[in-house]
Amino acid sequence: PFSVLGEIVVNEVNFVRKCIATDTSQYDLWGKLVCTNFKISFITDDPMPLQKFHYKNLLLGEHDVPLTCIEQIVTVNDTKRKQKVLGPNQKLKFNPTELIIYCKDFRIVRFRFDEAGPESAKKVCLAIAHYSQPTDLQLLFAFEYVGEIYHNPAKKVNGIDPGGGGSSGIGSASGQQTPLFETYSDWDREIKRTGASEWRVCSVNEGYMISTCLPEYFVVPSSLADQDLKLYSHSFIGRRMPLWSWNHPNGSALVRMANIKDVLQQRRIDQRICNAITRSHPLRSDVYKSDLDKCLPSIQEIQAAHVKLKQLCVNEPFEETEEKWLSSLENTHWLEYIRSFLKHSAELVYMMECKHVSVVLQEEEGRDLSCLAASLVQVMLDPYFRTIVGFQSLIQKEWVMAGYQFLDRCNHLKRSDKESPLFLMFLDCVWQLLEQYPAAFEFSEMYLTILYDSARISLFGTFLFNCPHQRVKESTEFAISKNIQLGDEKGLKFPCVWDWSLQFTSRDRLLFHNPLYVGKSAPCVQNGAVKTFKRSKKNYSSTLRGAPPALKNGIISEQEFLPRRNSLILKLKPDFLQQTESQSNSMEQYFRDWFAKPVDLHGVILPHVSGTQIKLWKLCYFRWVPEAQINHGGFIAAFHKVSLLADEVDTLNRNLRQYKSNSPLQGNCSELDQGRMYFRANGLNDTSGAPDFLSSSFPFSPVGNLCRRSILGTPLSKFLSGAKIWLSTETLANED
Repeated sequence: PFSVLGEIVVNEVNFVRKCIATDTSQYDLWGKLVCTNFKISFITDDPMPLQKFHYKNLLLGEHDVPLTCIEQIVTVNDTKRKQKVLGPNQKLKFNPTELIIYCKDFRIVRFRFDEAGPESAKKVCLAIAHYSQPTDLQLLFAFEYVGEIYHNPAKKVNGIDPGGGGSSGIGSASGQQTPLFETYSDWDREIKRTGASEWRVCSVNEGYMISTCLPEYFVVPSSLADQDLKLYSHSFIGRRMPLWSWNHPNGSALVRMANIKDVLQQRRIDQRICNAITRSHPLRSDVYKSDLDKCLPSIQEIQAAHVKLKQLCVNEPFEETEEKWLSSLENTHWLEYIRSFLKHSAELVYMMECKHVSVVLQEEEGRDLSCLAASLVQVMLDPYFRTIVGFQSLIQKEWVMAGYQFLDRCNHLKRSDKESPLFLMFLDCVWQLLEQYPAAFEFSEMYLTILYDSARISLFGTFLFNCPHQRVKESTEFAISKNIQLGDEKGLKFPCVWDWSLQFTSRDRLLFHNPLYVGKSAPCVQNGAVKTFKRSKKNYSSTLRGAPPALKNGIISEQEFLPRRNSLILKLKPDFLQQTESQSNSMEQYFRDWFAKPVDLHGVILPHVSGTQIKLWKLCYFRWVPEAQINHGGFIAAFHKVSLLADEVDTLNRNLRQYKSNSPLQGNCSELDQGRMYFRANGLNDTSGAPDFLSSSFPFSPVGNLCRRSILGTPLSKFLSGAKIWLSTETLANED
């Protein structure tokens, strides 16, 4: 199981029991608990009980937890009735009989040491506490791995090779390259793609000479000279000059800007920047400024909401009445904050799309809320960012290169008071749009969930640093300390998360593809030749937004299905239609008109934000909760059926092409094997039902994750009322 280069076993203990249920030991697994410098592993020969399917990550075994995914480590001694939350470099005065690991992805894993050597058990607990809470960035596993690669260039395990430095980007599930925006040419291509003719790539920050939290290359108005930029940079917080994000076909630009700290110069510099943005607009339109710090929840509020959400999803018993559970969910404010981001982004879409003005997103440092708002606006406006490669390039451009502080916000070093799950909130907002417009996105919700999980694996450089400069600085220091010759390279190259082949087989990567997605053009066979036709707005019936959002157990609820789209306008007016009187009626009119028309899946999409239409992302937050699992239910039931249909259509298209071109069918067997769907139809008359491993947690399995109550369904609520940390059932029984 330790095939990742640079991974070494730090400590291990035999005769350990992994608990599968909270109130019985009959399902427990026996094996060896191992701590490495990359993950904790449980190695057993016992098959997992009650589990029919496991999604395999090539880097992680079935029972593995990456060290960066561990949130809290609790040791318990039953006989002494003691418990301790283990920090780094702490002593443990008792021999643990039990170890409980709380994970950042809402999993809870529990091990018993009844038959294990007491000293060995204590040592492995201390090792896990030490290695999962490193004191320095260079102690994260990615550095160890990359150091090994540079010292042994011939060694490649799992096909892993350092990536992330090449200008061509990293291959994606669809075979295209994801631009990394580390080079001049990537930015230049994006300018040309969006038709931003009055903007230019600026290299004034090459070598991070001006700002350490900006990328080396970024885009500015053509009318701003490098000399002016150098001069103005001193006045911005973090010397973060305005950053261009995207251009609308009508010429309106989306720009991000930090606050100007120099009060005396503030008005003059602000005016100069706005004038330059105006000059870059073909209509010389005004600039609309949005102060995100004033109109969106703060990073502290988002963190507090996430803590409450975790408490609700992990500790609250499901036996409580639904009303109480729903009001508890409302009290977390998580869905309320998602609504506010979607609503505000939709208003910015209106400004660019309808008012034809450039939008400046202003934020104190310009590297938190603006990452989220800028990305959402682009997902709503540009169908390219709703493809897999486009979405990955968006994250590179607006998060990784723009200096989102992944190290601090994800709290990889476990000591940051700056932790806040903005990246998760962004993925959740995108999931809301995917749920409302399933046919508009190339990727599935499994892709979004796995992307979130990948931020917790400390092998990839993508989500490890606070900014590109930190990667260069820290990895150069590391290279010098390890006698690694860098040559002309700027820092070490780390594996890139967009190279999905490092984690999944090509077959498993098919789960990233959304079978409901309607591509830009569809093949049409005529006289033996394949032609493509572009869909115009007229081709979309009001039902072709994809499946309605209310897929409960794969069945469409009647009231959601019956009314056609035009009849929903008055009943389901989004919140932002009820604007205050001071706001112009034209925004209200724009939204009303937009919702009255059939959706162009390759044009603008706007969110429904009224109460019931913002939902809890169950796959992400409930996948580890055994009693929240619906067998043969959840979205996967529909996903499975649609995949079979899509596969049948693909097969018919292939057969038709073969027939029209009169070529023998056998000649193209490889094409038949390369279906784009994870679930394949066995034949055109395939009547077999859904596989029995499908559930609402698919492709994950909650077996062995001790949330709330056991797989037998015995309530844990009496143990959990008021308790923030779980003690073992034995201890709690004694206390009764």
